[in-house]
Amino acid sequence: MKNKIIAGNWKMNNTREQTEQLITALIPLVQDTNNTVIICVPFTDLCKAVKLTKGTNIHVGAQNCHWKESGAFTGEIAPSMLTEIGVEYVVIGHSERRTYFGETDATVLARTKAALNAGLKPIVCIGETLDERNGGRMEEVLRRQVLEGFKDISVQELEHIIVAYEPVWAIGTGVTATDEQADEAIRFVRGVFAEKYGKAAADALYIQYGGSMNDKNAEGLLNMPQIDGGLIGGASLVAEKFAAVVKAHI
Repeated sequence: MKNKIIAGNWKMNNTREQTEQLITALIPLVQDTNNTVIICVPFTDLCKAVKLTKGTNIHVGAQNCHWKESGAFTGEIAPSMLTEIGVEYVVIGHSERRTYFGETDATVLARTKAALNAGLKPIVCIGETLDERNGGRMEEVLRRQVLEGFKDISVQELEHIIVAYEPVWAIGTGVTATDEQADEAIRFVRGVFAEKYGKAAADALYIQYGGSMNDKNAEGLLNMPQIDGGLIGGASLVAEKFAAVVKAHI
């Protein structure tokens, strides 16, 4: 049985002062877990987060990185800028990036390759919209996102990647896929990875569920056989709620 990987995605929340308060409260609440704990914080909070979590079991991630190491890319951050300050993980291709900022499977792949080359561990997000699910296209969309978004990723590189299945219709809406819906979708995704990389690599791959997972529903979701963890939004902004998710599967 795998341990779970629980990552908090703070999105565009928390000043440096709020970051210190939240991390200080979180550290003692999760110190005894066997699960992997990650907080993915805004760029301006990264240095503070790395400093505060040093010597603890909490890892720090960013919420995006560019596919180039330098250049005329206003507003972007290079992977080496993240590793230089001690960041270990980075979220790639979140649905909000795809929806609002034009991310495509091709740019997700480029960012993932750059992150891997810099020594970061990408958390790569995939997921269908409500229209796609209702239109019977969920499997088509997820298959495309895997085959196109991981086109040039080797089986060796896959070992350093976490996949987050996030149905777009369940992100920030308060609507959560049922335990069975989430498990079945992840089973399908794992099957696509098995076709591409082989069963052993697909079984070893960590696939999280994201989409309004919180302290109330985490236990059921995290005890499903295919779900290897969670990418947590709103609940990660409250230490006690995030800790409850971390501890929902022992």
